[in-house]
Amino acid sequence: MTVRDEIEAAIRAWHHLEIDRGGAPIIDFDFFPEAEPVAAACDRLAVHARLSDLAATPAVADAPCLATRVNADLAYLGAQLGERRDLDEYVRATQGCAAVGWSGDYVGERAAIARELLGELGIGWHDATDRELRIAEEPLPADSAPAEIRAATADFEPAVRKVTESEASYELTIECVDVDAYWAYWLDGAGRHVRLRLNPRNARFTRVGARQFALHEVLGHGLQAASFAHRCTSEDVPWVRVLSVHGPTQVVLEGLAQALPLFVAPDDAVLIARVRLDHYLQLVRSELHLAINRGVGVATCAAHARARVPFWTDEQIADLICDRGANPLLRSYLWAYPAGFDWFVRLAEEAGPVAADVLRAAYRAPLLPDDLYDLWGDGPQVGGSGTPLAPPALTRR
Repeated sequence: MTVRDEIEAAIRAWHHLEIDRGGAPIIDFDFFPEAEPVAAACDRLAVHARLSDLAATPAVADAPCLATRVNADLAYLGAQLGERRDLDEYVRATQGCAAVGWSGDYVGERAAIARELLGELGIGWHDATDRELRIAEEPLPADSAPAEIRAATADFEPAVRKVTESEASYELTIECVDVDAYWAYWLDGAGRHVRLRLNPRNARFTRVGARQFALHEVLGHGLQAASFAHRCTSEDVPWVRVLSVHGPTQVVLEGLAQALPLFVAPDDAVLIARVRLDHYLQLVRSELHLAINRGVGVATCAAHARARVPFWTDEQIADLICDRGANPLLRSYLWAYPAGFDWFVRLAEEAGPVAADVLRAAYRAPLLPDDLYDLWGDGPQVGGSGTPLAPPALTRR
């Protein structure tokens, strides 16, 4: 058994422990389901001790793809056990990037882009913006969503395969669930088997949304994960063959999935307006993520959110502040969305031929944020501008 196999076995044992406890799974996609089964760990301290031992071995310390993964596991497990690191330190340990944020001026510039595209669709900027955009996106009943997503997947798949050069096959299952969680849709699976879950409690289905789901979840995460799994069946890859959202590959996975329409459907006006709006909203979420973790009061955070996004409800604002401040997993994982999204938006806008290299590489192996710097040396810093200035509204407690 290689040290990589030992890491995977420790993660699998941890995963079974959390499932047995009724908690959230540790593994979200298994690239190598043929691995030998393992029993659940006896407790979290045993997992922590095992991962710590592995982290101390030279074989792990000398392999960045292994060391970053084990260190991420230890940081998240430590948070589960009660540790509360400084946010930037915690995100660097788990997601592998900075949590420094973007300037208020930059966030404002992205708001202007989104508002201009919405205006071209006849949609104003007010408390009904989101509702007007959903009308433009053509609402669907929930029971029609799976068929629409499959149809959109078939339409976009040739273009995605062309830019990523992926030839992997996959089998897609779509389920509707009712879960009290922040997510509207979630993809997981094992090997070539991909499962997309739709949560009608949070999701509002539209034809444009079906195209977005197809690109983000099925052809973004699903085809990408199946591509990794396909490679794992044909060669002994050096990286850990199980995916966890608290790990350092998530920034690239979420960033590309969110921005994928910019690369393969740039002329789809309504879809692109939604993507540009979502980019802005993720940047606002990043402001709140930083603020609640630096001790800015809830009332101040809520007032800033209302000013930035007039169509967010107080329920939505309360949930996103709580998720980013109180939940050990989401305090890490939700930073992957703005960090990755902004980097890939910039790639689509500025990088030219480099973008083709990045997309091909991103479907060959789970990339780390540091890999993005190697691929695009002149690209932006992952996780923020490096010189962020908090909006005045968020400097008061």
